[in-house]
Amino acid sequence: MSLAQRIGYDSGATNLEDSLEFAVTHGIPYLDFGADGGPNRLDNWSNPRVQAVREICQNNGISLSLHTSSGVNIAEVSPFVSEAADQYLQGYIDLARRLGCHGVVVHGGYHFSSQLEARKSASLERLKRAVDYAEQQGVVLLLENLNFEPEDAEVHYLAHTVEECRFYFDAISSANFGWAFTINHANLVPEGIDGFLDAFGIDRIGEVRLADNLGVKEVHLNPGQGNIDFEAVFRRLESAGYRKFYTMAFGSLQDKLAARDAFVAYGL
Repeated sequence: MSLAQRIGYDSGATNLEDSLEFAVTHGIPYLDFGADGGPNRLDNWSNPRVQAVREICQNNGISLSLHTSSGVNIAEVSPFVSEAADQYLQGYIDLARRLGCHGVVVHGGYHFSSQLEARKSASLERLKRAVDYAEQQGVVLLLENLNFEPEDAEVHYLAHTVEECRFYFDAISSANFGWAFTINHANLVPEGIDGFLDAFGIDRIGEVRLADNLGVKEVHLNPGQGNIDFEAVFRRLESAGYRKFYTMAFGSLQDKLAARDAFVAYGL
């Protein structure tokens, strides 16, 4: 597929059928969406709806990925809630199988500085169980490198640095466990975008997530409003042989259409 055929966007909680209508109209090949609330929520997918969505995607060459919520703590250690976190991931995997999704974006969870090692262990073991289940269902999970929070923040995300991501990638060796590389998150830590690619390469990347920032805090600016060199990012990824999807996660729908044209030019 050409670069233009691989650039899509994160449609979030917007009704998926509405997003698909926009995608068909504008030739967008890929949608990443969430199923935690609104019309897309996990328990709102009848068999006829699943079949209708699959037909739209197949007839128009559109691929889908599901995106779990970073607000659900995959590093949960509390009774009852821990079991619910496992069920939550299984619910996403089940829906991904039914829809024939490209992947499911997952996270490492978060901690409050206390019980850090216990939460890291719980997070890893939960993702191992999820990967085992995903293998059975023929679904690929993509671990997203999450964003840095200020040092004095109470809550910190796991898997936001190269070292923390390596903790998961070294421990889980499976064709069903890949990487959702979020460049704007990588721009917030000292190793930067190139540091992540130096460490992990492109082989495990299932989608590259795109937004801009100034390298200071978590915001999703339009390209050109921050300091990320998108042309350099695209040239490095494409020259290394990356041929999977890009996900725009910023601005309005019109902002995304304008940015897509610029991104395609970078790949020439």
